[in-house]
Amino acid sequence: MPLRTRHIVVGAGPAGLTVAWQLTRLGEAVHVVEADPRYVGGLSRTVEECGHRFDLGGHRFYSKSEVINRTWREMLPNDFIEVPRRSRIYYGRRFFPYPVELRATLRALGPARSIRILASCLRARLRPRRPEVTFEDWVVNRFGRDLYDTFFRTYTEKVWGIPCAEISKDFAAQRIRGLSLSSAVANRLWRSGNDRRAVTLVDRFLYPRLGPGQLWEAVRDEIVGRAGSVSLDKRVTALRHQQGVITQVETADGDVYEGEFFYPTLPLRELVARLEPPPPPPVLEAALGLRFRDFLTVVMVVDQAEVFPDTWIYVHDPHVRVGRIQNYKNWSSEMVADPRQTCLGLEYFCSRDDDLWALADEELVRLAVRELGVIALVDEERCVRGSVTRVRDAYPVYDGDYLKHRGTIRAWLEHNLTNVFPAGRGGLHNYNSQDHAMITALLSVRNALEGTDFDVWAINTEEEYAEAGETSAGVEGRLVPARLPGESVPANG
Repeated sequence: MPLRTRHIVVGAGPAGLTVAWQLTRLGEAVHVVEADPRYVGGLSRTVEECGHRFDLGGHRFYSKSEVINRTWREMLPNDFIEVPRRSRIYYGRRFFPYPVELRATLRALGPARSIRILASCLRARLRPRRPEVTFEDWVVNRFGRDLYDTFFRTYTEKVWGIPCAEISKDFAAQRIRGLSLSSAVANRLWRSGNDRRAVTLVDRFLYPRLGPGQLWEAVRDEIVGRAGSVSLDKRVTALRHQQGVITQVETADGDVYEGEFFYPTLPLRELVARLEPPPPPPVLEAALGLRFRDFLTVVMVVDQAEVFPDTWIYVHDPHVRVGRIQNYKNWSSEMVADPRQTCLGLEYFCSRDDDLWALADEELVRLAVRELGVIALVDEERCVRGSVTRVRDAYPVYDGDYLKHRGTIRAWLEHNLTNVFPAGRGGLHNYNSQDHAMITALLSVRNALEGTDFDVWAINTEEEYAEAGETSAGVEGRLVPARLPGESVPANG
């Protein structure tokens, strides 16, 4: 017999749980179904093994939205700590401070290289590339070719699997806007009362004492303690619709959920693939055209109390495949069960059809141990235990056709299914951060209950958000790597 609840949420990540949290606070009955058999929080979950806790990527709690800052405090009133950001770049067997500190960087590079960098920057300013089309063009024009090769190219290509010369300049304009050598130094010396620093320059942030999973576990508990429920190990296999509305959600174990309002946060392409009856062929084709970038984390327990002082290190060096290394103990000392040990997370960006993803867990652990040795962070014999966590569909890829594909799907959904309110990174195919996903969730609830028309598809920018009740019109889309016209992105499989 179907379980009937007024509101059905698909996915217990930040967006899905924020939807349910808001609904239960309004006295609404809601049920959340989540595919993961153990954890809530999606990409923001905190995994526990042998008493050690680790994140899937680093999740800073810093937002320019006061609505979200207040919401975090309401969700977890007493367990946030303030963490100083300490991060460096590893390149050419050297470590460089990040955000960039001009004097330290040039000193580490040496006088000859420093002169070349300054000369390269001057040449770029005097003779900029025209037309400015690609990520490479944009960065070289502002930093010079030498600094581009050192601090931008390799890491960006590791993350996205796309050459920088094939990435749109819009990504750089959004993610690195307002940042230059001079502005980086200025932001280390002076602080604006309005705190309008580039996000990359934020040097202190909030963090749950036991990792971001602690917050989302608390949210789950509050949902269940009110008028809601959360079911794990419930992979959605069908979303049935008739006469212009979704009526049922079915999961792999045969359970059926009926409701009045539906909030899908699973990847948009999966939503389309699971619709019964299926939408027209152009919509199905558009869904197949949406791509994702996957990643995996190799967690390494190191038999050493202190390894390095950073919260994380960006690995720009092309001689190793790891892209970023997290030191969870430096986020919070309570992330590590034994204070005599340290727990590191080596992040590898990949796709399901490449050789890295295909490696067995034991091979990945050996690779991680070897690369820690190459970087000279840890003696290999100090690595006492390793494990691997894989994340599918972590980062939506913005290729040359994604806007067209997403527009096709959105238009069909809005015209044909009036009780569906997508939210979050996957549900909207927006490469957004945790706070952005939460904003889409809060606005989706308002659209459902109040009949408002907030454009949640546009909430994916680092700019400040409007307070609840204010217009969200005119929000500029967040710009992430987009292949230039004529290029294609390999399918993930």
